Amino acid sequence: MAHGAVQGGGKRRRRARRGGAINEINMTPFIDVVLVLLIVFMVAAPMMTVGVPLDLPQSKASPLNSDTKPVTLSIRQSGQIFLGEDELTDETIVGKLTETAKAGFEERVFVRGDKRVDYGRVAQVMAIVTGGGFKKVALVTEPDQK
Repeated sequence: MAHGAVQGGGKRRRRARRGGAINEINMTPFIDVVLVLLIVFMVAAPMMTVGVPLDLPQSKASPLNSDTKPVTLSIRQSGQIFLGEDELTDETIVGKLTETAKAGFEERVFVRGDKRVDYGRVAQVMAIVTGGGFKKVALVTEPDQK
């Protein structure tokens, strides 16, 4: 071997910067956290709907675009009425709606009736609401899947 040849066993040393600022940010942990949060919110979002679970009838009507959240009454198959998750009687519907309605009698009131509930019961609840002075009363349906 020649005197000036370096064999492969030699160690290379890197000089460590002393006192220099670190100018690289590792983005991998940040991306991992964001993706986990995205998945959590995607799974939790359908569970955040407030109200009583109903089987709504389907319709071909187009959805309404609205900025404010309306007051929603739900009618179960048994005829029970709910405002959010609170059960109401026929006598207390108008009182609870006036407490809840921020816009007074101009507040939009949505009536969600189970598709197996008697049509007369839905009409009776709508008559109670409109008779109490609320002018903007609408029925809620699901979009037709066909």
